[in-house]
Amino acid sequence: MFWKELWASYRGRLLGVAAAVFLIIIYLISGFWNMMFCALILFVGYTAGKYKDLDQGSLIPWKEIRDWLFSKWRPFR
Repeated sequence: MFWKELWASYRGRLLGVAAAVFLIIIYLISGFWNMMFCALILFVGYTAGKYKDLDQGSLIPWKEIRDWLFSKWRPFR
């Protein structure tokens, strides 16, 4: 029961961290800077999952960027 509740509440975060861990395993060779890069990947995965869990949309406001670009460079004026 605990795992189902955990999955229902934190699905995005768990998937983000799982993806980050997968990328870390692929990337890991050895050394301090590689580990720092792995921590960055883990943070980005967790943060993206958190945004998905809280239904805050995307980290990057793609729609606003697209609208701004189309207003600046409309192909047929």
